[in-house]
Amino acid sequence: MTGAGKRIRVAVAGLGVIARTVHLPLLQRRADLFDIVALSDLSPARLADLGDRYGVEPDRRHTDAAAMVTGGGCDAVLLATSGSHGELAAIALSRGLPVLCEKPLAYTLAEAQRLTEAGAALMVGYMKQYDPAVTEAARLLEGIGGPAAVHAVEVTVRHASGGRQLAFANLPPAPGDVPAAAAGRLVEADQRLLDAAVGTDAGTRTLYQILINSICHDLSLLRLFTGPPATVDHVATWPLAPAGPAEPSVEISGRLPAGGRYGIRWLNLPDCPAYQETVTLHHARGALELDFPSPYLLNAPTTLTAVDRHGDGERRTVFRSVTEAFEQELVAFHAMVTAGAHPLTGIAEGAADLRTSQQVVRRYGELTGAAIGGEAAS
Repeated sequence: MTGAGKRIRVAVAGLGVIARTVHLPLLQRRADLFDIVALSDLSPARLADLGDRYGVEPDRRHTDAAAMVTGGGCDAVLLATSGSHGELAAIALSRGLPVLCEKPLAYTLAEAQRLTEAGAALMVGYMKQYDPAVTEAARLLEGIGGPAAVHAVEVTVRHASGGRQLAFANLPPAPGDVPAAAAGRLVEADQRLLDAAVGTDAGTRTLYQILINSICHDLSLLRLFTGPPATVDHVATWPLAPAGPAEPSVEISGRLPAGGRYGIRWLNLPDCPAYQETVTLHHARGALELDFPSPYLLNAPTTLTAVDRHGDGERRTVFRSVTEAFEQELVAFHAMVTAGAHPLTGIAEGAADLRTSQQVVRRYGELTGAAIGGEAAS
């Protein structure tokens, strides 16, 4: 397909939180580029509600995502289902359908390799790479020497609970009409993939899921600014309190490709009033500081503060833009489908993040004695 202004007929699989709060509203907003022609979800009630809201014909509403993908009538597929997207992405790619795939791309490197062999175009949904503040930070970094100029990268994520992040959206309760057998089959499939990725240790699996579902965004920014981590030297996890939340906090550090250092602290703070993420690139002449708001708040600006010396003092230059990162990602997806533009994260780059996540898990096992299995053990 060619033509920068051509509307893409897009099919959306998975109508959970990210689809309802972000993707569907933005696809509708960008009706100059996209036409929502098919939906799939396990819940018939949710399908009916959103199908009516977005004008999708009743015969294009599917409770089986694979049936929607193979049913034809679309130019591209957006995958927002839970768990691994490896199988659905492979089905779409095998039919020549370009894919925008929410993270995680997959659970295993074997799935990623299968996608590579499919040969069609795929973009992983790392919207922060398309944030205007990130684009400006990359431009400024290039002007001071690029990745080699980075002395250290510090990342801190204060991860508030989903309820606190989404309170503004007034989403309806989870539907009660999801067939238990269908949901159970998906859970079992994901469990088998986790076994294949990292083994059966419960703490290891929890760490891996935090990595591929959340910390992957920070890994994607490291790739963009400096290249992927050269080493994983330190990994630690710890609970908020003895009876704290099931997910621990995570700390990772190591060496960057050009010799600098990175540190990531992902703090699970469910009662924190708001999500916040800061990414600071330190260089010899100052720093580039990115402050991200909750990803669900559309058009809430990320703040970039460039710090350097000015005369005998410090100069701080602030950049903000209300241009939405998710919308810029959709524009880039349109360019990939219509003009063959390479995404910032395709299959190879998504696989690199899986590989780094498995390296983190392997180092965690070395430091703690936790049993590591599957791909991460090799």
